[in-house]
Amino acid sequence: MPDLLIELFSEEIPARMQPKAREDLKKLVTDGLVEAGLTYASAGAFSTPRRLALSVEGLTDASRAVREERKGPRVDAPEKAVEGFLRSTGLAKDQLEVRDEKKGQVYFAVIERPGRPAAEIVAEVLEKTIRNFPWPKSMRWGSGSLRWVRPLHSILCILSDEAGAQVVPFDIDGIASGDSTRGHRFMAPDTFSVVSFDDYAAKLRRARVMLDPAEREAAIAQEAANLAFARGWDIVEDKGLLAEVAGLVEWPVPLMGAIEERFLTLPPEVLQTSMKEHQKFFSARNPKTGRIEGFVTVANIETPDDGATILAGNQRVLAARLSDGLFFWENDLRQAKAGMEDWAEGLKSVTFHNKLGSQADRVARIKALASEIAPLVGADPDQAARAAELAKLDLRSEMVGEFPELQGIMGRYYALEAGEGAAVADAARDHYSPLGPSDDVPSAPVSVAVALADKIDTLTGFWAIDEKPTGSKDPFALRRAALGVIRILLAVGKNAGLQGPLVSGERRAFASHLKSSAISDNKYVRALQFSRAAGIVPDETTEIDAAALEQTQQLLELGPNSGIPVQGLELASFADLLNFLHDRLKVYLRDQGIRHDIIDAVLAQPGNDDLVLVVNRATALNDMLKTEDGQNLTQGLKRASNILAQAEEKDGVEYSFGADPKFAETDEERALFAALDTAEPAIKAATASEDFPAAMFAIAALRAPIDAFFDAVQVNTDNQIVRRNRLNLLSRIRAAGREIADFTRIEG
Repeated sequence: MPDLLIELFSEEIPARMQPKAREDLKKLVTDGLVEAGLTYASAGAFSTPRRLALSVEGLTDASRAVREERKGPRVDAPEKAVEGFLRSTGLAKDQLEVRDEKKGQVYFAVIERPGRPAAEIVAEVLEKTIRNFPWPKSMRWGSGSLRWVRPLHSILCILSDEAGAQVVPFDIDGIASGDSTRGHRFMAPDTFSVVSFDDYAAKLRRARVMLDPAEREAAIAQEAANLAFARGWDIVEDKGLLAEVAGLVEWPVPLMGAIEERFLTLPPEVLQTSMKEHQKFFSARNPKTGRIEGFVTVANIETPDDGATILAGNQRVLAARLSDGLFFWENDLRQAKAGMEDWAEGLKSVTFHNKLGSQADRVARIKALASEIAPLVGADPDQAARAAELAKLDLRSEMVGEFPELQGIMGRYYALEAGEGAAVADAARDHYSPLGPSDDVPSAPVSVAVALADKIDTLTGFWAIDEKPTGSKDPFALRRAALGVIRILLAVGKNAGLQGPLVSGERRAFASHLKSSAISDNKYVRALQFSRAAGIVPDETTEIDAAALEQTQQLLELGPNSGIPVQGLELASFADLLNFLHDRLKVYLRDQGIRHDIIDAVLAQPGNDDLVLVVNRATALNDMLKTEDGQNLTQGLKRASNILAQAEEKDGVEYSFGADPKFAETDEERALFAALDTAEPAIKAATASEDFPAAMFAIAALRAPIDAFFDAVQVNTDNQIVRRNRLNLLSRIRAAGREIADFTRIEG
């Protein structure tokens, strides 16, 4: 069985495109081979800046012959039906067979496809792959029609076995396949031929090319660590940068340099960001001082002077970049020491959204929300309000203008420089967190209050203007904001309902929306809408008078701080937004191993705006349902609910009270009464104190008496007094279950 080797050699492929390109090449080729009737043992894809390579081992040397029979229409069928059958088979009418069946004679097509050699199939599949390769961006060059990410120079395609190697012949836009490639652009540019993958990889290494990107990453990381260790430094870990740099070089040569003393006063985040974004340098930290004092750059060539010239050039460019950073830093510090008033004024001219006002309007909303949330999470309301005032000011700084990814981080430095306390400054830094599923969440109370206020304002604001995520589209990252709210609340672990903050956030956002609309559109119409929503004008038939208009305009001037009760709007919008948060919570909990039906059973309970309570309840219920007692108890609770629901529908009454032990006829009934008398207060006490494991333990004690009851007792007996008593007893079982969850929603 031969092995297949493919290499597509081109100009430099962008590093960010290489990982997906490797996977695409592997999938497109192997899927195409399998569809054509070939099988293989294993496949591996590789990339360097100048080449994509694929090795397929254990490929069959030919596809098998195929014989297929297709049943067609009856002989006396309409001619169009016969013609359609012929088109689908590719045969002529005289090539069809006529066979007798129960309902008459029927046409049959016998299609025979001979086996094809592997080389023919490979050429066909690879040409199709190259012409339809899914690059994010591609280009044409010269006079040909072929599109590739960068000009394609050569195609290596060989099949090799014990007898030797043969080229798979084909041609694409004048580029003929062959068995040769080239090494490193500068250190080994000559062409050489290969006969197998092992030969290919070995010759590339001698030609100063590391084929495997994982090997290049490991080599860079190891040599950078060695260079740093020699100076007593540590490399700041950055896996994303490591993968990117490994995609920029074929023969990595790490070089270490030191940062000039005059730049060491810059915050380490500025040094690290500048070196990473502009020059793809790794940062080296001095553990004794905690400062970033050096860098590692990765060259793509070995030089006679061991990289001294390359390093000197990089240091000159770095000095120019850091000089800009130092200039921004010093200017920003002057603004911070002056109180950042110019920045606050500047936020008024920065539009957050044309329907939600400026960044200054948003800061005012966040400030009010942070003050409201602070007591719920153990924070000082005044500190939370101050932190919210400062949190967005660094957006007007020169440093954040140059490096937007430093927003928040620089805000902390500027707040400290302005004389603010550590809690306020940390909140300015942390209020954006978490930015992703693996990002840390803030834990300090003031930071938590401002981070929640920031995200809740985002959610309620875009809900107020009806800009909600649809399908895969989420241009304002509302799903990320919702997940951030969930993760913060769960990390803090404080039981705080969301109804108050969501409703008040919605009111403020709605007020901002109407204020912005009234200023930019028809003032009278918008003011009328606002007045009706605020309850100033009671209904649609009432015209707005001069006094109401004046009151409305005053409220519009107050904007998000008006605190108006937007009647008839907030509860519906709150429910819709809470459902959105519940959907994100379901996804989050499913990733934690909690089934969707368990989550639905808990969300059906009152108090589902308290996400911490929901998660604690779902976790305890999930643990109980993993036990045999829990599974059997669930069936008993569901059975009780189903029998009760059917009886209530039939009788037109609700059986919810009046069960009396004196009407019990069996020992099993009396035992169930006794068990409920013990379990009910224990369950209520446990749920009231939010000790859900204890509540599960208490309700699990009902498993045996419920099972015994259903085994021994007929609920719908002919004696109506006994029947009503038993149905009311079932209502006690249902009520006990509803203290914990809606067990009818649990599957199985």
